[in-house]
Amino acid sequence: MLTYSVKPRGGVVHAVEVAEALARRGHDVELMALARPGESLFRETTVPVRIVRFTPPPDVPFDVRIEAMLEAYAEGLRPLLGHDIVHAQDCLSANAALTLRDEGAIEHVIRTVHHVDDFTSPSLIACQDRSIVGPDHVLCVSPPWVERLKREFGIDAGLVPNGVDTHRFRPPHDAAERADARRRAGIGDRLAVLTVGGVEPRKGSLTLLEGFARLRAALPYRDPLLLIAGGATLFDYRHELERFEARVHELGLERDVRRLGPLEPDEIERLFRAADAFAFPSVKEGFGLAALEALAAGLPLVASDLDVFHGFLTDGVSALLHPVGDADALASALARVAREPDLRARLRRGGAEVAARFGWDASGARHEAEYELLGSMAR
Repeated sequence: MLTYSVKPRGGVVHAVEVAEALARRGHDVELMALARPGESLFRETTVPVRIVRFTPPPDVPFDVRIEAMLEAYAEGLRPLLGHDIVHAQDCLSANAALTLRDEGAIEHVIRTVHHVDDFTSPSLIACQDRSIVGPDHVLCVSPPWVERLKREFGIDAGLVPNGVDTHRFRPPHDAAERADARRRAGIGDRLAVLTVGGVEPRKGSLTLLEGFARLRAALPYRDPLLLIAGGATLFDYRHELERFEARVHELGLERDVRRLGPLEPDEIERLFRAADAFAFPSVKEGFGLAALEALAAGLPLVASDLDVFHGFLTDGVSALLHPVGDADALASALARVAREPDLRARLRRGGAEVAARFGWDASGARHEAEYELLGSMAR
């Protein structure tokens, strides 16, 4: 099982959880990731992990750096040859595997396409396109992306579900545990809005900021606080971050917006138990794993009305959905969550029912079926 990072991004979490689910089903699974010297996978696993160490070349263009990463990954993968299944979860690891397959060193490559990015870098455009049309079998985690790959690339992709670990992502056991989580997060009595994924265009970060500013204006007596966790990624979003920070300053929200960056798993789980609502105004998602984690943790969810969310969210029942990019609608939905206890209770009940349907073992079983399909096609 191949992934491009050791940080808890959605595709990396998916790779780890599916690998462990397959191991529980009796398979011999090894996980491989790319990391800088000294970095380790975001959590301990029950499967062996092989880290390919990579130090980015200093002062080189971005496309040169991507090419160097691809070469490093391919060379790191060579010692692992001999596995029956080579399954990549991203374009970078898929390209490394495809290079070895084209040399005859690997028989087949499977890739899960979580979503298709709007890259501008020539190296990433080429990397992504090859990783979609080149593998011997392609999977997606939501029906809209199965349909899009068929329409835009002519690819017949299989469908595998995402999942959530309801032992890790859960509501507080009691008021004391929640109070402790809020104390450790430094929230106090403030209305805490959480999001996970960092600051980047795909996450709708500027819409979130504008909506949060309107929420503060609507509910000054609740003194709202925005917590932004995560954000480690392969790509360079410094310009988006500069725009975000400039707008924070213009709005005078320096005290009210906290960018927490990548956190340890127990810190993330504690934040879910400390927050009052989860905001997820993404412009594009492959599935929206963080939204599912919020539901499992009992957080009222406010999310953008994306087609992928329709596969597991129902507006007014398990989440409040708002038009993509609509900061006013986002603020209004968050204010409703804050003001209406009956709505919060309904969303929590609906969210718990959704989370209960998405187990990683079911995802592992579906992966088995797709692997068997690839085997039958190969024969």
